[in-house]
Amino acid sequence: MENKKVIAIMMAFFASILYAINIPLSKLLLTKVEPTMMASYLYLGAGIGIGIVFLLSRKEKKKEEKITKKDLPFIVGMIALDIVAPILLMIGLKHSLSSSVSLLNNFEIVATSIIALAIFKEVISKRMWVAIGLITLSSLFLSFDALSTFTFSWGSILVLLATISWGFENNCTRKLANKNTYFIVFLKGIFSGLGSFIIALIIGESFSDFLYIGLALLLGFIAYGLSIFFYIKAQGTLGASKTSAYYSMNPFIGTFLSWVLLKESVGIPYFMGLVIMIVGTIIVIIDTLKKKHQHQHQHIITHSHGGGIHTHIIEHEHEHSHLINEEQHNHHHQKNLTIL
Repeated sequence: MENKKVIAIMMAFFASILYAINIPLSKLLLTKVEPTMMASYLYLGAGIGIGIVFLLSRKEKKKEEKITKKDLPFIVGMIALDIVAPILLMIGLKHSLSSSVSLLNNFEIVATSIIALAIFKEVISKRMWVAIGLITLSSLFLSFDALSTFTFSWGSILVLLATISWGFENNCTRKLANKNTYFIVFLKGIFSGLGSFIIALIIGESFSDFLYIGLALLLGFIAYGLSIFFYIKAQGTLGASKTSAYYSMNPFIGTFLSWVLLKESVGIPYFMGLVIMIVGTIIVIIDTLKKKHQHQHQHIITHSHGGGIHTHIIEHEHEHSHLINEEQHNHHHQKNLTIL
């Protein structure tokens, strides 16, 4: 059992690393591939790749609900938002530092949580509110070209708009929580990729060499498709909360890879944002993993940045109104509310 757990932890970190390579390698490919075309290839690569994985893993039968007509509005919304978000991300990435974009991706946690609160009346814990404040503050620092002039980086603004779009998409796909994960990601990848491709043709973006198209498709398969595959495998052993905690390290891995691969020079705003983002992320992890002997309700937010479905658990607790003998009451009750 311990070996199985160790393997699952390695899979969770592997999923995190695979997704982290997306930003720096996309930054490199954007010198050869235009932004909207790049978004298209990444999603098509993820859709095709995860479709192949799904066919190879069909023997793993799970009880999942079939897609019905009631799901169609949410599927359409999911696909539409997954067309908009990666295009904004790729355009923003082209005009921003890869290291900053890696960290700004964490703003998706804020967007998803706030939208869940506003639309679905989700309860957010005090720790999570602190984390939201810190991640937002960090994102502001990372959005300035220079603190002396307080000039916003338009590239960073586009990246933040991409994370907000994914925040809406995360909440849109909440209705698909009990569907087949691989099939949902396949739909997202293929149709969002085709949508981006059509937009690229309409706005006059040109085709790249087949070599770079192939590399972009491969990156989509690895950074999105395989990342999803290993994430789901890890979650089967570790559970949603622990897996998402390990996975939340991907922005910092992406930042490190940006330094190594792109040799980017960063200023004071970046380091200020980095420190604050680290603290905010640690609080998110603590909030995710913290267990108390209280009556707990877990709200599972499954989100899908970059074409992959991932889960964070946000908890709220209240004390029992009567005295409890610890020996007689040595378990907690929980009610799971899935809001994919």
